[in-house]
Amino acid sequence: MQQDHIDALGLPPGLTEALRRLAKHQTSPARHRRPVGVIGPGDAEGQVYADARLIARALAAAGMAIVCGGRGGVMAAASQGATEVGGVAIGILPEEDERNANQYLSVALPTGIGEMRNALIARSALCLVAVGYNMGTLSEMALGLKWERPVFVLHGELSLPGAVEVADVQQMLECVVDCLLGDAALACMPA
Repeated sequence: MQQDHIDALGLPPGLTEALRRLAKHQTSPARHRRPVGVIGPGDAEGQVYADARLIARALAAAGMAIVCGGRGGVMAAASQGATEVGGVAIGILPEEDERNANQYLSVALPTGIGEMRNALIARSALCLVAVGYNMGTLSEMALGLKWERPVFVLHGELSLPGAVEVADVQQMLECVVDCLLGDAALACMPA
């Protein structure tokens, strides 16, 4: 089933093979039990939304859970992409209840701690995938970098020292999959 979802993405052969290796890893006892954080603006639409959805879909097809802020924009896109292939989308919400949770979440975790939930997202993730940016995204990126999480950025207008900027969805997925498999390529390392 995962193989079918990965093949259906229509990605280049090398990336498809890397996603298959990640999927195989995710069925082993050594699998990643922590999610990938997908972060970005809550009002994203158009290409930013589409890219976040495809990135999350590919990672979920390879067996990775996704964690996000649980609301709209990039968060909804990532949740939608993950759940479309049967993956898990975890939303860490700033409110005390789930009334503002996006409809695609597998798990909604209301915290009642407002924007401080950004720290929970950054701390819980193996790595952070930023698609677009706003002040909340920047705070998550900065915390992730402080806690030595790899941070990959697509459609970012601002650069943070240590974050890896990528040109497109394919490069984002190559870098994230390499990171998750421990194959970090030189091209995916911060300058």
